Amino acid sequence: MSGRVHFEVFIRKVPGAPWTLDLATENRTLALQTAQELMDEGRIAAVRVSKEVFDEETREFSSAIILKLGAAEYTAKVRPQAEPQPLCVTPQDLYTLHARERIGRLLEGWLERNNATPFELLHRPDLVEKLEASGVDLQHAIQKVAVPEAHARSMSVHELMRVFHTLIERAVSRLMKDHRRGALPDVDKEGFAAAAERLAQDPERGYLLGAGVAASIAPAKNWSDKVDRLMDLADAAPESGLGRGAALAVIQQPLAEILETKPGMTDIMGKAQDLGANLAAMTRLAAYEAVESLIAVEKSVQKIMPPMSPLAVRLAKWLSGDNFQDVRGAIGRRILRELTGPRRLCPGDAEREIHVLRALAMSLTAASGKLLPLEEVQTAFGARSKMLVTGDFVEAYLGQGRSAHDEIEALIWLTENVIGAANKRQAGSWLKALVGSLRFEKEMLHGPTETAPGRLAQLAALHRAVGRCGLVPEDYEPIQERLGEVGGRVETEARLTQAVARANAPIINRLVLLLRLAAGETAPRGPASIRARSEALKLFKLDSTRAELAAAPEQMAQVRDLIHAAGMAA
Repeated sequence: MSGRVHFEVFIRKVPGAPWTLDLATENRTLALQTAQELMDEGRIAAVRVSKEVFDEETREFSSAIILKLGAAEYTAKVRPQAEPQPLCVTPQDLYTLHARERIGRLLEGWLERNNATPFELLHRPDLVEKLEASGVDLQHAIQKVAVPEAHARSMSVHELMRVFHTLIERAVSRLMKDHRRGALPDVDKEGFAAAAERLAQDPERGYLLGAGVAASIAPAKNWSDKVDRLMDLADAAPESGLGRGAALAVIQQPLAEILETKPGMTDIMGKAQDLGANLAAMTRLAAYEAVESLIAVEKSVQKIMPPMSPLAVRLAKWLSGDNFQDVRGAIGRRILRELTGPRRLCPGDAEREIHVLRALAMSLTAASGKLLPLEEVQTAFGARSKMLVTGDFVEAYLGQGRSAHDEIEALIWLTENVIGAANKRQAGSWLKALVGSLRFEKEMLHGPTETAPGRLAQLAALHRAVGRCGLVPEDYEPIQERLGEVGGRVETEARLTQAVARANAPIINRLVLLLRLAAGETAPRGPASIRARSEALKLFKLDSTRAELAAAPEQMAQVRDLIHAAGMAA
């Protein structure tokens, strides 16, 4: 037997409920990953993946389950789902958003080969004739949707296929009949605004205007040309009233379908070097005003945002308004899907991946509400952050040849840029392990490139950074304590506090140096800062010290601030 193979993902919302089709694809890996992600989200009771092989001779499918997860069977405590979604029963039902999305999935390959969208297929007689002539593509699509629907509705597959065939024949007959009798408008000849105004009160205005728009963009040679033509139609739409609303509502449909596809977005924005650059381009397109404002004040965002072509800028300005909310939402949903997916943003460059994720987080947060709900943005970045604290990523991020000090700085930066309590905790555990390592201690005690004061200053900077990287006290306090212990050993071996206290220098200078050590500026808080505080108190009690301070009131303010920072104020 030789035939075509695809994979179907079925879900059950609750145990015992009917199986419903969630995804049909020719990509085995995608099907298995989707099933696992659906279970991980916790919104379904069970999922299964089946392999469907189409026999060219018998014209039938053979099915084999290759994965099954969750509680699939019925239990008395849980009621099964009431009824599956109603079938499309009239040609008009095929033009709904849900139906177009299903058509796009079932005929994805054929549509790509013909450089068309589901919207165009439903409105162009020439495409309908081409699909009917192909034979196998349409039959294959009907069988892919009939099998799961038949299971869900306790119907035979052949019975349901006859229902779908009848529906398709009615829809095709209607479109071809309207085409032959000249009922479909020619918006290029009549003028888009005139056609929209004329059809504004017509109950079938969406269908009729859609046919006109589909015919207008049909000569386009690529996706960019289609979008350019759609922008021209948007510019030519009526300036107000029902006609404008009807015109822009129709334009939104093919535009959203083009931008949700990878080839369409790539053709408009240009081929990106990786997923991170692609998501940055989509974010800039869908949240143009918010990102442009952010670029003006954040160099990190400016650095990762790719340039935009004149067509992209033209489209972005349309998306910034209130007319194309569905298109903007389609791009936002694709961004979220990619963020929560398994693909690396910047394969081979872990450090750049963190910078890209940070810039995306700032951009999408700034645009939240208008582009995506803030809760969905936070959930997506929480899922992506989980990938940044895995062993493989951390190992790739730290790389080879770094000093222990540099690795700790890198881990602190990583910790700052992940979100979610569990992810922060995992990042903190990597940080704690490195700070507690013998390698780090040896480097700080006998580092060849820094003097003892220099190593103490490094430890003080790490101590402060750990406290502000977003860890909870129970996670960062042990790390700070360990840094303080290492700093105490460095200070003890160098006898720095005693050397400063007994140096041949003015008393005020010695006092300021000791207070900076005690305040955690030039040494980590811990044994070293405690000893510096003790020596500073001894100096401060001397009459000569008070006399010098009284004679130098301009230095008194600095000493007072350091005394407060060191916790020595009465």
